[in-house]
Amino acid sequence: MSGDLTTEPTRRRLTPRQADTVRRLTDAAVEEVRDTGYEGLTVRNVARRAGVAPATAYTYFASKNHLITEVFWRRLSALPDIEAGGADGGADGSDAAAARVVRVLREIVLLVSDEPELAAACTTSMLGTDPDVRELRGRIGAAIRARLRAALGEHADPAVLGALEMAYSGALLQAGMGYTSYARIADRLAEAARLILPGPR
Repeated sequence: MSGDLTTEPTRRRLTPRQADTVRRLTDAAVEEVRDTGYEGLTVRNVARRAGVAPATAYTYFASKNHLITEVFWRRLSALPDIEAGGADGGADGSDAAAARVVRVLREIVLLVSDEPELAAACTTSMLGTDPDVRELRGRIGAAIRARLRAALGEHADPAVLGALEMAYSGALLQAGMGYTSYARIADRLAEAARLILPGPR
């Protein structure tokens, strides 16, 4: 990537000035959610907080769901690379594979777990139907799958990988519906991962 251009996933390549505007909008969105919750959030109010004209904000974000999904995507993208498992799909030691998978699941959940309003907003937003949200949701899903695959190993069992993805998705939905806290689902996912992964417990 060129040093003077960055990429905003669902739109286009941005100049440094445009990238700064997007950053200000996503930072302001987090602050706005903390103050108003998801229901009170509007792109117009985020733009005001960021010192950006509403029309400008809408050139980057088509909806509040798009904006909040972008917040999650940026946090996920900023995670450091993980240490890949062995080429035998985790047989380098099932305990080691389980530890890597649990670490991956925890770090994803903990991206927003200490901010309940933002976590709830992310869960709701990522279920949005507008095209920009669908695009980002696909990228988020692919990134999570890639991290889990790396943790499991080069020849990870697709069934195990799919089960871990389902566990993660289900845990987020349970938290989003208020059945459990976002902090608690990190522990529950760790338990689920150890049940799903093959080998000795």
